[in-house]
Amino acid sequence: MRGEAGAGRGRRGGVAAPVAVFAVTRAVLLLYVWKVLTVPGGMDVTSDVSVIYRGWYDRLSAGTFPSGDVTWQYPPAAALVVLAPGLLAGLLDYASAFFVLACTADAAVLAMLLYATGRRAARGRRRAEGRRRAGVWAWVAGVPLLGPTAYARYDLMVTALAVAALLAAARSPRWAGVLAGLGAMVKVWPALLLLGTPRGRATRTTWTWALVTVLVLAAGFAATMPGSLDFLTGQRDRGTEVESVGALALHAARHFAGWDGEVLLRYGSMEFVGPGVRRVTEAAVVLTGAAFGWLLLWRLRARHWTAGTVADAALAAVLVFVVTSRVLSPQYLLWLVGLAAVCLTLRAGRQALPAWLVLVATGLTQVEFPIRFADVVASEGIGTLALVVRNLLLVVAAVLACARLWRSTVPQPAGAVAASGRRPPADDAGGGHDEDGGDDAGSGHGERPGGVREQPVGEDGGVPGMRGRPGERQLS
Repeated sequence: MRGEAGAGRGRRGGVAAPVAVFAVTRAVLLLYVWKVLTVPGGMDVTSDVSVIYRGWYDRLSAGTFPSGDVTWQYPPAAALVVLAPGLLAGLLDYASAFFVLACTADAAVLAMLLYATGRRAARGRRRAEGRRRAGVWAWVAGVPLLGPTAYARYDLMVTALAVAALLAAARSPRWAGVLAGLGAMVKVWPALLLLGTPRGRATRTTWTWALVTVLVLAAGFAATMPGSLDFLTGQRDRGTEVESVGALALHAARHFAGWDGEVLLRYGSMEFVGPGVRRVTEAAVVLTGAAFGWLLLWRLRARHWTAGTVADAALAAVLVFVVTSRVLSPQYLLWLVGLAAVCLTLRAGRQALPAWLVLVATGLTQVEFPIRFADVVASEGIGTLALVVRNLLLVVAAVLACARLWRSTVPQPAGAVAASGRRPPADDAGGGHDEDGGDDAGSGHGERPGGVREQPVGEDGGVPGMRGRPGERQLS
């Protein structure tokens, strides 16, 4: 009895600490977006919500998409997020209601991660819970590391859908597909979550429900609101945004070689304009295509799935997308923080180092935007240095994530295995995963005994663990 009571107190203590830190840090974020506190550097990061989102709200409320607005580049279900603050219209103004909803989505992610961590504790696996709680702390710390920008964009809502999809995959491929499809119709990138589903029935179920969700939403919006599919061409003419990885070449040319280009507000973000920019932009598009070619090759070659493979693949794929994209707005880091938190929550995951690199990169992002964004626009100073280090960290994280994903899922040639002295992954179909995508495979009781390897999931097994003024606009 005393042991059970102690375990209960330990679990309550394990929840109380992150919840307390969450409450304090999110209260500070709300004070910033409500302008009780001033963002260092004096930049207003909330104008997107109070001006642009509010303008979209008026158009969408009238039954049409803001197709003529070059800053609208989003799938039709983004309208649901923009319209949602209207539910609190009698209580709060639009911007305040939006910030409250962003905080609610933030809290929902924390609750999901705590629940996923606590499922093991309920079975007495306290050591496993301690290791998996790193994902909770990654989320608690990661959002405030980005600063008030996290609450002044709608990406928290999208990330909540992505986290829910990954955590649902272990128990319900159907719900994982629905959530991923809904997320993709809000901001496209959650479609990448589907890359890591195990072959066979799991993939068929998840992908089918994702496709059905996308088609139903697309048809519904197309039938009721004109311009719902105009987003498909909205990104076509975008150039190289000053915070992207590709932009580092232009920053270097400007700072060291006297390149005479400039920075202009275009398509809702600050972009480089001048000689050579088109080549950099085209190179980014080619790199994105090559990277996704590699992801397709991985998908075709992968044979071994564990409880963490779906999340591992999602983090690798989104990192690849972010570092090769023409645009790398600050809020993109929220996507990565959410995926990193899930990878750290799933003990079977292989992406711990890339996940922690993402957290460091998120802290540097707040330095370059909004605190020292004037430096970035001018290609000089501490802000540009922070940008360079941040982008290099993301590139390293992407390379590591892809390498670890490949090594953990693709069978090695016999010669390579013999040279490394490591045993190849087992080919047993099935594995001993618990219903929550558990990671104590092979034992079924408590911690996995020493020397027992984690069982992969077979091809037909269930799914285991599935800017006016510079910087005022960072929409993408």
